[in-house]
This record gives sequence, structure tokens and C-alpha cells, in this order.
Amino acid sequence: VFSRALFRSPVPAAVVPASVAAPPAPPAADRGAALPYGGRVLLTLAGAIVVFVGIWFARGILAPAAIAAVVVIIAAPVRGPLERRGWPRWLATTAVITVSWLILAFLAALLLIAVSQFASMLPSYFPQFTAALGDLLVWIESLGIAAPSLNEIVGYLDPATIATFASDIVGGVAGLAAAAFFIFAYAIFMAADASRFAHRSSPFETPRAAAIGRRYFTGVRRYYVVNATFGAIVAVLDGIVLAIVGIPVPVVWAILAFVTNFIPNIGFVIGLIPPVVFAFLVGGWPLALVVTAVYCVINVVLQVLVQPKFVSDAVGLGLTLTFFSVVFWTLVIGPVGSILSIPLTLLLRAVLLEPDPQARAMRRLWGDPEADEPHSGSVSARAAVESASSAGSADDAPRPDRDGG
Repeated sequence: VFSRALFRSPVPAAVVPASVAAPPAPPAADRGAALPYGGRVLLTLAGAIVVFVGIWFARGILAPAAIAAVVVIIAAPVRGPLERRGWPRWLATTAVITVSWLILAFLAALLLIAVSQFASMLPSYFPQFTAALGDLLVWIESLGIAAPSLNEIVGYLDPATIATFASDIVGGVAGLAAAAFFIFAYAIFMAADASRFAHRSSPFETPRAAAIGRRYFTGVRRYYVVNATFGAIVAVLDGIVLAIVGIPVPVVWAILAFVTNFIPNIGFVIGLIPPVVFAFLVGGWPLALVVTAVYCVINVVLQVLVQPKFVSDAVGLGLTLTFFSVVFWTLVIGPVGSILSIPLTLLLRAVLLEPDPQARAMRRLWGDPEADEPHSGSVSARAAVESASSAGSADDAPRPDRDGG
């Protein structure tokens, strides 16, 4: 077609007979339908793979940015009451940055306390660990399963190996320090940009988009606040029980229980294994079973029966999708992906599915609370308009600059 059009003599439009005139161009929907459904699915999957591979290569930059974004979302409500009381915009932004830094400093302090206490305690329990490991290897060999000898395993703990491990830890601490610097810097810039965007209307913002964004930010904020509250309760109860029964460094395991509460589905198992192992080293199987029973009772009552009533409306993801998101985001951006899996999955749903009224089946699969409503788009638009009209001078409405910045 291109060669014929290129080498054919042009015919004036005025003398072209009506019988040979070019047919009208098909509608855009017909042109898009030329590609089969399977081809569109494969093309979409190929593009998604390319995007996620790029995220994996840039995970060292994107993971700190994601952490900072979540922290700024949590601290953002500080701005509204201050500005309504007449505070200048730059001072309200400074308050958001301060709260964000306090949250990050608190998490860093918990991590340092746990690592330091665990490192100081571990050498004193090395003989018990070696003896328990020897008994485990004997039991494995009695089952007819080939197992490495105890000397081979202990050989990995010679001074040279320990020195190498220590150097790796130093390198890891340096990497954590660099990541912490980026997180704190991202928090400053994101808080400043959030203030600027909140006071300027965007030509691309629609009532539907405003409702989706507002619901996403509210859901992420509620998810982390509820998890932090129940995680603190679980950590305190676990720490008290572990201290009573004589488990070493109960503060470490309490901090671990608090952190793993942010990992859906499998966080309880991750937080349970280390204290059970040390309970076995201290008091054998009876104490290990006691610790397991206490953890199960506390976590089942709080995390399974009570906590979902506060956070289910904010998340709305099924168990299968939640577990898959933990595994997927851990592979994409590293261990921090297990903690950020829920907000990242909700972000994909908000950006890719919720704006599309034809993706109702997929939105229902992803737990969109409006997917079952007959007019979800109009509902969101009406909610956004009513919220914007009633807010007046609230946070989301554009305001003139009071400080000139």
C-alpha cells in the first residue's frame, strides 16, 4: 500500500469519481478491535513485565521513595488543622516534615535496639544452639535422610567466616544509612510538593479522579494506623509474656512482633519462629509449646477477630491476592516490599482499574468496594463534588498563597 501510494501519480480530489472515493475511516473502537483479545492480553502482559523488570533494577531508588511516600501520606493530615488556624503554608509543611521524620526516627531506633540486643545475646546461647542442632541432625538421619555433619555446619562459624559476616554487616549498615538518607530527603521533597499540589487545581483532575485519590490516601492511612495500633498492643502483650516465662531478650521479639504485624498473612509466622526457637533452647519442647500457644491466642484474638473489622473497609483485598502481593512485591523491590505490598497493590488498583467503568469484573476481583454498585462512577463523582463543596477552605480546595512561596 505504501509503495503504490508513493509511486502512483496523484489524482486531484476534485476529479476523483464518487464511485472510487475512499471509504470513511472506521471508528476508533473498530480499529482497536482489529487486534484479537488474546493479542491485547499478551501485549499488556509483555508491557507489564518490562515495567516490573525496570522497577526491579531501580529498586534501590524506588524502595526508599515508596517508604517516604507512605510516611508522608500518614503525616499529611497534620497540615489541615494548622492551616485552618491561620498557620502559613511553609510552617504547616514543616510540621508535616517533622512528623514524618519522627516516624522514621522511631522506626530506626526500634531497629537499632533490636539488632544491638540480639547481637549481644547471641554468643551466650551458641553452645545450646549447637547441641540442639546436633540432636536435630541425628533425628533427620534416623529418618533415612542424608544430612550434613555437625562439624561441617559448625565449620561455617569459624573466625574467618565470622569476620566475613561482620564485614558484610558493616556494608549492610552503610547501605541502610544511604537508604535512610534518601528516605529523609524524599520525605522533605514529597511534603513540599504535596503542599503545592493541594493549593493548586490541576486541569487533569476530575471529580472521579479526586474521589479515587482521596479514597486511596484514606485507605493507606487507615491501614497503617490500625496496623501500628494493634501491632503495638500485640508487641506489648507478647513481650510481657515472654519476660514472665524467661525467654531471653523479650524486647527484641516484641519489636519483631510489631514489625511483622505490617506483613499480611505470613507476618505472624515470621514473628513466631525466632522466640519459639530460643524457648526451645532455654526450656525444651514444653516451653516452646507454651510460647506457641500464647502467640496463637494473642494474635488470633487481635489480628484475626478484631483488627479486620477496622481495616477491611480500607483494604478490601482477598486473602489470595494479599498473599500474592506480598510475594510479588518482595521479589520486585526486596524485603521492604512485604511491608509496602498493600499500598502498592491498592495503587495499581486505583490507577489501572478504578477509573475504567468497563473493568467492573476485574475491580470486583481486586476488592474494589464500588465495583458492585450499579453507577460507581457517578457515585464517586457525586461524593467528590459534595466533599469539595462542603469543605470550602479545607485541604483539598485551592487556596491563594499566604506566604508567597
